[in-house]
Amino acid sequence: MALKPTIFKFNIALSNVDHNQYLDLNLTVAQHPSETAERMMARVLAYCLNASEDLEFARGLSASDEPDIWQRSLDGRILKWIEIGEPVAERLRKASHIAEEVKVYCFNTKSDLWWARSEKEVTAAKVQAIQFDWGQIVELAGLLARTLQLSITVTDQSAFIASDAGSVEVNWRLLNAP
Repeated sequence: MALKPTIFKFNIALSNVDHNQYLDLNLTVAQHPSETAERMMARVLAYCLNASEDLEFARGLSASDEPDIWQRSLDGRILKWIEIGEPVAERLRKASHIAEEVKVYCFNTKSDLWWARSEKEVTAAKVQAIQFDWGQIVELAGLLARTLQLSITVTDQSAFIASDAGSVEVNWRLLNAP
């Protein structure tokens, strides 16, 4: 019998100062049985950094032909393809042929090694690579609860995230500029 995903509910007050964007997001997020809390929280943060009207969580780990997050147009074109983790460069190259914009958010202890091996191919495919600070993602995962109210303020490659359980700042760096 297959394991079922764990469902989390997020109510997020998002203030993205860099983009003059102020949104209230109500997200239902399914955590795949093999997905860590850190990866899921990196996925939620990446969603917030790219928030737009048609952005949605795809099947990600459950479907090899879909990203973690995507934005599709009304006519079915893929506008944004967003991966979380350290995907193989070939996957990103294929995504760059079918999506108008491709991003990858890496976040864990092997990100530097992945980037050293993949930089040339990822940049050639015109994929934007962003690296979250691993220790801060671990702290963010420490805030996790099945129902979570968050306030997220984004400015200058940094997100300040507050909940009833505490707060954390998550920084990131752009690994390339495609």
